[in-house]
Amino acid sequence: MNRLLLPLAVLAGVLSPSLLNAQIAFGGEALGLRAQHPWMPEPTVVEFPSVDADALKAEDEARYASGVKGPWRFGFNHVADIGTANSGVWHTLRNGDRVWRTQLLCPGAYSINFRFDRYVVPEGASVYVYNEEGAQLGAFTAKSSPGRTTMGVTQLPGERITVEYHEPVAVVGTGELHIDQVTHAYRDVFGYAKDLGSSGACNINVICPDGDDWRDQIRSVAIITVGGSGFCTGTMINNCEQDSTPYFLTADHCLDADVENWVFRFNWDSPVCDPTENGPIDQTVSGCTMLVNSAGTDVALLELSSIPPLEYNVFWSGWDKSTTPATSVVGIHHPAGDIKKFSRSDDPVIQGMMSGAECWQVQVWNAGTTEPGSSGSGLWNQDKRLVGQLFGGEANCANSVNDFYGRLDVSWPLLEEYLGTCGDTLDGWEPGELVEISNDAAVTSIQNVPVLICDDNQITPRITLKNNGNVLLTSIILTYSVVGVPEWIYPWNGSLQPGQTVNIDLPTVSVPPGEHVLTVTASSPNGAVDQVEGNDSWTFAFSANSPGGEITFALTLDNFGTDITWSLASELGTVMYTGGPYTDLNAGEIIEVPFCLTNGCYVFTINDVFGDGICCEQGEGSYVIYDADSVVHAVSDGAYGDQNINTFCLAGVSVPERNGPGDFTVFPNPAADHANVRLSGTQGPVRLELRDTAGRLIRTWQLADGVRSTNVELGDLGHGLYLLSADHAGGRVVRPVVVRN
Repeated sequence: MNRLLLPLAVLAGVLSPSLLNAQIAFGGEALGLRAQHPWMPEPTVVEFPSVDADALKAEDEARYASGVKGPWRFGFNHVADIGTANSGVWHTLRNGDRVWRTQLLCPGAYSINFRFDRYVVPEGASVYVYNEEGAQLGAFTAKSSPGRTTMGVTQLPGERITVEYHEPVAVVGTGELHIDQVTHAYRDVFGYAKDLGSSGACNINVICPDGDDWRDQIRSVAIITVGGSGFCTGTMINNCEQDSTPYFLTADHCLDADVENWVFRFNWDSPVCDPTENGPIDQTVSGCTMLVNSAGTDVALLELSSIPPLEYNVFWSGWDKSTTPATSVVGIHHPAGDIKKFSRSDDPVIQGMMSGAECWQVQVWNAGTTEPGSSGSGLWNQDKRLVGQLFGGEANCANSVNDFYGRLDVSWPLLEEYLGTCGDTLDGWEPGELVEISNDAAVTSIQNVPVLICDDNQITPRITLKNNGNVLLTSIILTYSVVGVPEWIYPWNGSLQPGQTVNIDLPTVSVPPGEHVLTVTASSPNGAVDQVEGNDSWTFAFSANSPGGEITFALTLDNFGTDITWSLASELGTVMYTGGPYTDLNAGEIIEVPFCLTNGCYVFTINDVFGDGICCEQGEGSYVIYDADSVVHAVSDGAYGDQNINTFCLAGVSVPERNGPGDFTVFPNPAADHANVRLSGTQGPVRLELRDTAGRLIRTWQLADGVRSTNVELGDLGHGLYLLSADHAGGRVVRPVVVRN
């Protein structure tokens, strides 16, 4: 077996463990790398097949000949099935902590990177990745992939790497890792087997004097690991709030199905102009959300999963969305996946088209060029503001002409929602740079509104208002509303010092029956424009059951109440009530829970974590849901597995019904365009009335004496529950009708 031997002197100088500690990483050292480490069994080795590098490179060259500049492929993705549940070696330390290790071997690989498609790391646990020369990535923690359960891991040199997971005794058994993709680099992305400089010789390192006037913009550019096996380029971009939101601009054609696990490496710059030397490879952020994209201007706007740490010294580039062509331009990018480079054109750009995309055309580069891997990189005008991102073109070192960049001004309708409205131009933003905020009022909570209002339709919201500005707040306009009702406006006047809060009781208002989201918004602080709009509003979900009636849920426990949880949700999915778990060894105990419900349909779900229901061998458990008239709406004898679901509808809450002989059926029910009504036992003429759940009359039909069936039209009604009543000489009968149009 051939192994790639990397020069130890190079590794020691460039990839020392002290440098490789962020993605975003949080310090520490893997147990397997410590000089004095506890005994642990050797990790299992997962060996992947060799790859045909020459054939893969030939495929790449054929694709790049089309003029599209990315992604620049450097590796081959192996499918993997490696996880804490099915692979590797677990070892328990003397203090009860557990360590899991596995090795990935890609024979002949220049480097390895991979993807966790399952990344569940509890508080206090950590993940490390290291190679045979002692270079380490990590520790990775839950904060390395905030709010997500997947994470891409950047390249580490060598053909063999070790993954180590350390799980403290307090959280043993709660973590889970799984790797589904391992990338074998068949290109030398770090340049250890040769000098750096896989791109053309005409490319210029950003540290060279050409880049002296562009130091801020250079710090905004990152190389992206795309789909595990390719490289594109992109740029941190400022927004009108200048609030460090990690928006990132790149190209639509770089996108793939795995965009959420992309890895972004900042500051991979040569420290000297010539010869090219390596730079830090550890300043990475893993993961993003794709916000908007369009092939029409080859644009994609992402939001990184984390704000780059201050020590990365990242800059947020400004932009120009005007239609005025730049008189000169600069490009900053990673051609051929190489260390960061600089290009310059001293001529004006012109409007152009490439593959149907509206672009700015760079007619000739006076210094440097672009190549595959530069895709998505920014184009800055003479005022150091972004005007587009690279799609492709003919340019290379042999003939550096005709590159095409998607136009920011054409993309702007998609981007404005995120980048904001503050004119045609915005300068860049420096982390830690203070923005003077005079007028900023924030709504920070809504109180005094029950989640469920029973048999009532009035609310009196109380909100908390905070003065986030640096001047005295004396007036504000508060607007509050629910969908379907005209908004209410309340002008507040008072005296609120900077940083202080005040509770404000809003006037009582009436809301319609049903599920609502109350939105309260503050505007016009001190009669001026609010400088930070993102904190102006607060929302609160609630339901108004009016009319409302009491329904009882009675649960008879078996001996294992800790297995039981349940919920009651509306037809729209809003959870209104929940319960459980309960105590064990109380078989036969009856738990009664009152529900306040209105006309409508509901879904009751009960779960048993052990999967044996609530009856039989462990006690005769059961449940029943009934109303004040003892009408049963849902019932179960408890003989189910891990879950039982019951759906029921209420139609007569607070709607008087005169009991008498007679009956009728409605079918189909639910209905769409129409329904058939068949009467039985009615006396004399019959009047049919259709009402909504609030009791409002929708329409009527009159049936002559002896007519016992009819067809009712429903096609123009909205989706929902209605009440159909039949009044005749012998009484009145009501039936629910569900319309699904």
